[in-house]
Amino acid sequence: MSDRFELYLTCPKGLESLLAEEARGLGLEEVREHTSAIRGTADMETAYRLCLWSRLGNRVLLVLKRFSMKNADDLYYGVHDVEWADHLDAAGTLAVEFSGHGSGIDNTHFGALKVKDAIVDKLRTPSGERPSVDKLNPDLRVHLRLDRGEAILSLDLSGHSLHQRGYRLQQGAAPLKENLAAAVLIRAGWPRIAAEGGALADPMCGVGTFLVEAAMIAADIAPNLKRERWGFSAWLGHVPALWRKLHDEALARAEAGLARPPLWIRGYEADPRLIQPGRNNVERAGLSDWVKIYQGEVGSFEPRPDQNQKGLVICNPPYGERLGDEASLLYLYQNLGERLRQACLNWEAAVFTGAPDLGKRMGIRSHKQYAFWNGALPCKLLLIKVQPDQFVTGERRQPERDGNDATQPTVASASEPARLSEGGQMFANRLQKNLKQLGKWAKRENISCYRLYDADMPEYALAIDLYQDWVHVQEYAAPRSIDPEKAQARLFDALAAIPQALGIDQSRVVVKRRERQSGTRQYERQNTQGQFTEVNEGGVKLLVNLTDYLDTGLFLDHRPMRMRIQREAAGKRFLNLFCYTATASVHAAKGGARSTMSVDLSRTYLDWARRNFSLNGFSDKNRLEQGDVMAWLQACRDEYDLIFIDPPTFSNSKRMEGVFDVQRDHVELLDLAVARLAPGGVLYFSNNFRKFQLDERLSERYAVEEISAQTLDPDFARNSKIHRAWKIQAR
Repeated sequence: MSDRFELYLTCPKGLESLLAEEARGLGLEEVREHTSAIRGTADMETAYRLCLWSRLGNRVLLVLKRFSMKNADDLYYGVHDVEWADHLDAAGTLAVEFSGHGSGIDNTHFGALKVKDAIVDKLRTPSGERPSVDKLNPDLRVHLRLDRGEAILSLDLSGHSLHQRGYRLQQGAAPLKENLAAAVLIRAGWPRIAAEGGALADPMCGVGTFLVEAAMIAADIAPNLKRERWGFSAWLGHVPALWRKLHDEALARAEAGLARPPLWIRGYEADPRLIQPGRNNVERAGLSDWVKIYQGEVGSFEPRPDQNQKGLVICNPPYGERLGDEASLLYLYQNLGERLRQACLNWEAAVFTGAPDLGKRMGIRSHKQYAFWNGALPCKLLLIKVQPDQFVTGERRQPERDGNDATQPTVASASEPARLSEGGQMFANRLQKNLKQLGKWAKRENISCYRLYDADMPEYALAIDLYQDWVHVQEYAAPRSIDPEKAQARLFDALAAIPQALGIDQSRVVVKRRERQSGTRQYERQNTQGQFTEVNEGGVKLLVNLTDYLDTGLFLDHRPMRMRIQREAAGKRFLNLFCYTATASVHAAKGGARSTMSVDLSRTYLDWARRNFSLNGFSDKNRLEQGDVMAWLQACRDEYDLIFIDPPTFSNSKRMEGVFDVQRDHVELLDLAVARLAPGGVLYFSNNFRKFQLDERLSERYAVEEISAQTLDPDFARNSKIHRAWKIQAR
């Protein structure tokens, strides 16, 4: 074999230039960059050094041959022509990886099979002995890449990917790969800071990947020093003496690095479940004297190095995937920015994020940004100098001028919240205006939960409800004509404004996205926190759940209807169909109803209803029944003096026969319900289907009066189409 080789080094997308720089420093020559890879030429010593010392690469591939191919036969014979006896014993094991397509190879499994067959056929002995396949730990790992009709046949010297250092056996939900973490540290300037004796802190350290990689860089530890098995370990071209020499040199460098006084490297993690796994990873890396991990929230983060030195704050905040994550993430970034400004003055900071727009909400400017990829997710690394002239905080003010008409510069305060955008400030002003007007009304009416804002400003398409000292935000799905990025930016503007405008802690803002619902989807569980909040409505105590479902258990727009029922219920038998959490029934009981019957298909909501009754001290005279309302009415023979029906627009629960459609089925529903009215009884019917039309035939049979306008309180006056309601009586 030649003493110089062509090498391919693969890497995560976006690291090519960093890897090229690293590889040149390790001896690779004639370096060229490709997508997710670089290539160059080197001797065997450099190839080994790249395996041992590359912090950024995934694999080191030694190219055996390049050849053109037009079909599967060309592939087979091109591989067969290699002298495989120089690389693998006939009794050895191999694995083949194939990438690319074309030239008659449209299936990578088929391509890998042809390569394997060619190698096995070449090495088969007269006695029939031949290599076998071992996909996990083969003696030789062969890689063939097909690129525009050219086959590049290589040996994988690394074996398992180089990012697998061996220390991280325990990991969190969404960890960064070790080589990506190392790349972020290098871009953030950590090698320079470490050389100057600086400190490093990660306020969201997870299981400590940044911390371990940072310590290995600072202590001059080869990232793959502890790897025991390599792709070249059983390769017949392996030069053990040369490898031992390089490995011994790396061991000596690591020992010298660890003998130096350790740098101050600390991690903080809010999730107690990740603390011990993180510490275990640090211990496996042999860095317990260098790296410490503690439990701590971002909101209380304050690095205090032993010698008061400055350094680098680095973190990878969560990106958010669940419904309602926007609020928690926005406030997390705001808290991070606040802690940087207040506790890390004159430090450098590096925030690696898959949601770069949130980085703008920290109240501090980044002076440089780098694009990365975390798997298939595009990310940004925001580099920040934590200095007052980079702060973006406080309210927007017009510049004041002194007597000489010169603009006076203002210095941002570290203690002020991040500055709202112009749109965010307008939104905050609207919330404060509404709060001033509606707050007085709510207090007068003894109401602790009401709608504060309902898309008053069209560009901020939100519904915002107050529940005691909680804020419930529903984002209406933007039409397809709206740029999703603009819609997201406006949502962040609004979420940033809400705590400041209302004086409510960020942790008490809950966000959901409201879209057109089908079937029972609006009633499906969204979360599992099980946290209930008690609210007051006209002297009635009710339980709401702001987190677990799209709706909260209380339809605020029906408040006037519930109050009407309370006023009219004295001494009457009350029936509540499609009762949900039976809030109208509780109001009826509060008003002195002789009895109440509440029917719904959901056991979950009936259990919730039972808690609402108990909260108000009601139980004996109030019945709850689980069942299909239509079937229940058909079987019912009792009479009621007051009936309330607020059906869903559409329902197809597995527990009911057929499908309920309010437009199609409301005549049958009302006929069945009116049949249960006692003489002189009243039925109230309501629904929120915007296109609903009450069948005219009902007015011929019954006394029908639309009372929609009478069932809207001031907090819903801006949205007169929120629901429609009718009063119906037998003639």
